[in-house]
Amino acid sequence: MKQKLIWLVLALATAIQVATADSEVFYPPPLKPEMQEAKAARLAAEVLSRYHYKPVALDDALSTETFDRYLKALDPEKLYFLQSDIDQLGVDRTRLDDAILTEDLRAPFDIFNLYERRLTERMTYSRSLLRSGFDFKRDETLQIDRKDQHWPATEAQLHELWRKTVKNDWLRLKLAGRDDPQILKVLDKRYDSASKRIRKINSGDAFQAFMNAYTTAIDPHTNYLGPRAAENFDIAMRLSLVGIGAVLSDIDGYATIRELVAGGPASLSGQLKVGDRIVGVAQGATGAIEDVVGWRLDDTVALIRGAVDSTVRLDILPVENGPDATNKTVILIRNTITMQDRAAKAKVYSVTQGGSKRLIGVITLPSFYEDVDAARKGDKDYRSATRDLAGLLVTLKAQKVDGLLVDLRNNGGGSLREAVTLTGLFVGKVPVVQTRNAKGDVTVGRNVDTGVAWDGPLGVLINRASASASEIFAAAIQDYGRGLIIGEPSFGKGTVQTLANLDQLARNPKPSYGELKMTIAQFFRVNGGTTQLRGVTPDIGFPPTPDDAQFGESSFGNALPWSRIEPASFAPVGDLNAQLTVLLALHKRRVQRDPDFQSLLEDLARVQELRKKNVISLNEVVRRQERAAQAKRLTARLAADGATAAEARTNALADDGLQFNERKLGPDLAAEKARAAVKDVILNEAVSILSDSVALKQGNTGVEASGSSTAPVVVMALPASSPGP
Repeated sequence: MKQKLIWLVLALATAIQVATADSEVFYPPPLKPEMQEAKAARLAAEVLSRYHYKPVALDDALSTETFDRYLKALDPEKLYFLQSDIDQLGVDRTRLDDAILTEDLRAPFDIFNLYERRLTERMTYSRSLLRSGFDFKRDETLQIDRKDQHWPATEAQLHELWRKTVKNDWLRLKLAGRDDPQILKVLDKRYDSASKRIRKINSGDAFQAFMNAYTTAIDPHTNYLGPRAAENFDIAMRLSLVGIGAVLSDIDGYATIRELVAGGPASLSGQLKVGDRIVGVAQGATGAIEDVVGWRLDDTVALIRGAVDSTVRLDILPVENGPDATNKTVILIRNTITMQDRAAKAKVYSVTQGGSKRLIGVITLPSFYEDVDAARKGDKDYRSATRDLAGLLVTLKAQKVDGLLVDLRNNGGGSLREAVTLTGLFVGKVPVVQTRNAKGDVTVGRNVDTGVAWDGPLGVLINRASASASEIFAAAIQDYGRGLIIGEPSFGKGTVQTLANLDQLARNPKPSYGELKMTIAQFFRVNGGTTQLRGVTPDIGFPPTPDDAQFGESSFGNALPWSRIEPASFAPVGDLNAQLTVLLALHKRRVQRDPDFQSLLEDLARVQELRKKNVISLNEVVRRQERAAQAKRLTARLAADGATAAEARTNALADDGLQFNERKLGPDLAAEKARAAVKDVILNEAVSILSDSVALKQGNTGVEASGSSTAPVVVMALPASSPGP
């Protein structure tokens, strides 16, 4: 996101990109729909037609919209299909509704199977291009964004697109310092691996893609979740799972340990290390070991997960050994793993201004999570965002912080109930949000569970990716005059979803049909307005990221319109309007003199320029000049760490031309650490703004005259803590 945009990445996504030629093509076997998938589609259609907030008839018109979305999802950049393919597939444009209603999914699967064939052909063609090499002295360019272009009319046009794509892949590796034999090896392996990944695609993947084209044709936030996707969604909401406590990555076909979770069975065993490869998995003390080399990572993960206190045996190829070395067996007892990295966290920042020092607490909340099942069962220690945040507030108050900033950047929402109770920590037992259902009935969502836990100066930091529950919280804080809203306009998602378990509806004892995340209501602010489409407008705005126009609710063609209802009965608890003029002046004066903030603005402008230009040079001299200029800018910004350290971090952040699963684990983790250490310019300025607000509230009028402060410095980091209220 924007706070990490301190360098300009001149790289293109090349995950599965290629075309056909004279090489022999090995097509994957055609996929066929499973019986339970056809039944799940019909059941989902019945539920949507009865219970969706704005039901849409499943007819030829919706079939046409679904068809277009399906193709867009499969080939968004128009790099795989030819126009003749689209014409051929067009016979099914108005038949997809019939496919769902008659439980005959051959039509959508035929579309997906042709897509797989075209993917395979493109990969084969890409490998064939590697034999001839490329001329990097030519003044050629590659178009970056093709989503608004037409599908290629001829095979020759498609080949030309892929020739340039592969040429760019080669050039990126060349600029990163690799010689031709090394590049040939990397790219040949890349395209071969992509072909192998295509053959791992299963019917569930095809069904999920089709169903989401159908559901999002009704509204942008209605989605289908297959059984595995539904399980992962549940894990994300409760922030826990049962397993061994290891984060895995697919590297060269091996499920490789990327991180060991502190306190988990894998870490406590002392037998596993980062970089170890899992080559086999067995259940219980005597179960047969199943070879998982070359498997999809999610399939391997599913084998490793299980019930609490059950046994799993892992066949491990240690990191220090080669592929032919002796394996070792590690026996672990599964346990509940808490996902602390996705929970609320806090830091205390110190800001010095005009001889005065102020402490600002910052709570970062990634989502509005809640373990619903544990709460229903009466577990007094169930996990929730409100409880964790309340615990952090106790600690921050003990540290005598002067102000509090809640960082909701990239928080896409979560539990509506959590949004209400968490807001109550700052405004008390008052109305927080209004919801209107499909019948037009309006319900006022009042906080009745939590009392005020923080009554001091408050700020809320948002960006374009702050959505749904984040917007409910930010809007309520703004309507009550309780705190400053800082950042970019938010996403603009003003709708409420619920989960419909299709297996429960069908009384199916074994999970096989999946779930629907379905829009059932629209929410409104207590002032009667809605965040739908328009989002929450900050009191103090920061420059938007270049892709804001293409991201957010307003980018969806079928989003609900903005509307208004009667305000709820509420009374503001504060008024910060008197501060805004001074705070804005101080903010503008400070960022004009802040080299980091000005560098950020330069990067945003450069990205915007690239977006408008929409092409990247394939000339080696031009690209080397661009790369050198980029490295020079980055090193200069990081020079505060010392010249040697700055150069090392610049190299770690530079484009290495590799994809996520092609890097050695050590350098990849080092680059990840370097990215995390990049100064968060946006957060620092938000902390300074809140510090100014604290000073003004304390009657320190001298802050206006000085208008300057030292950059905020972290003095303490706090983990999430429970229980709260």
